[in-house]
Amino acid sequence: MRSYLKKISQHASKLSKEQLLNVLDDIVGENENLTSILESISTGLVIVGTDFVLVQNNKTAESALPLKIHFDDPKSTLVPFWELIDDDDISAFFKNVFDKKITNSCEDFTTMTGGGVIRFLTISISPLLYKGQDKGRIILIQDITESKNQEVLLHRMENLANLTNLAAGMAHEIKNPLGAISIHIQLIQKALAKARENNNILGDKKFAEDHIDVINEEIEHLNKLVMDFLLAVRPVKASLELKNPFALIENIAGFFKPEFTDENIDVEISGDSKNVKIMLDEKLFRDVIINLAQNSLAAIKSKKENLVDKTFKGKFFINCNVAENKYFITVSDNGCGMNSDTVSKIFEPYYTTKANGTGLGMTMVYKIIKEFSGEIFVESEEGKGTMFRIQFPIPQKNKKLLTQAGE
Repeated sequence: MRSYLKKISQHASKLSKEQLLNVLDDIVGENENLTSILESISTGLVIVGTDFVLVQNNKTAESALPLKIHFDDPKSTLVPFWELIDDDDISAFFKNVFDKKITNSCEDFTTMTGGGVIRFLTISISPLLYKGQDKGRIILIQDITESKNQEVLLHRMENLANLTNLAAGMAHEIKNPLGAISIHIQLIQKALAKARENNNILGDKKFAEDHIDVINEEIEHLNKLVMDFLLAVRPVKASLELKNPFALIENIAGFFKPEFTDENIDVEISGDSKNVKIMLDEKLFRDVIINLAQNSLAAIKSKKENLVDKTFKGKFFINCNVAENKYFITVSDNGCGMNSDTVSKIFEPYYTTKANGTGLGMTMVYKIIKEFSGEIFVESEEGKGTMFRIQFPIPQKNKKLLTQAGE
């Protein structure tokens, strides 16, 4: 079409009125075809000029982006594009691209619809060139919510594969309390039968009450086992958003630090990637960090109690860093440590070394980390301490930034 129009323009003065009208009809038809293609593609597309004012867009872009001024509003072509956006992070991204004259950029964002549904967007920016000259920017918006949800579903299916082990563990755990209940009911029955033979005179009142107290305790134990089991098998409902893990950890540390301080244990939070964001659920991430911190606290206290040298100083560390396009969180302590058998079973349901433990805390930590598409590893040595190393994938934007920094 371009070469056709070029030829027409060279001979326009020689064309008749009818020929010019035919050419105009061809141009209108071609423009309608291009508009139809633009509106049919599933990727949102926006074109802005060098002043970052809206030039053209398709409806997919309008439906994908959170807007406070819609594209069909006359005001949309009078202000910079970022002022149309009703999301602080996305608006700041566009303004930064304009201010720093960035030609190529890509970043992931989370937004929320009016109905409270979280959506994931990947926004890419590339230069708009004509005859080698900068004419503005091409903005592509991809809604990746479905693919993210599929990832979450896959991880949930993997978690449910462990249901057989959980059920087997549950069956084993309830046998002991049920056995105890059965024995004490039989003893009460024998006491009642003996009383009937003795003119319905019951024995010492305390005798029956002791048995009933044991039964109530075992029933309470069973109830706790069932509740923990339901918690363990219930799929983790994570609302993933781009969050700064280092900032979250600093905030969470304010919650558990006083307990460590009371035990004279040093707490150190450090990191060399404090501005990187990854996909997390803030509440569930908090559960992970607090669970690991409580385990370290118990390990350090246990070591202190068994040491003759009372000058021992407990230490608890959390470090965040980026390596090989992954985000790492290392949680370590100088507590009592674990033997190789405990390390190999640490994430198994119902496995615990604590007298009052349920054996489901680390199972839940593992489930949550997997829900975040992460991995968790543990290293430990008896008498020296334990280190948990958690790794998460880094979103597209941060990968690109890290690559550029390493060039």
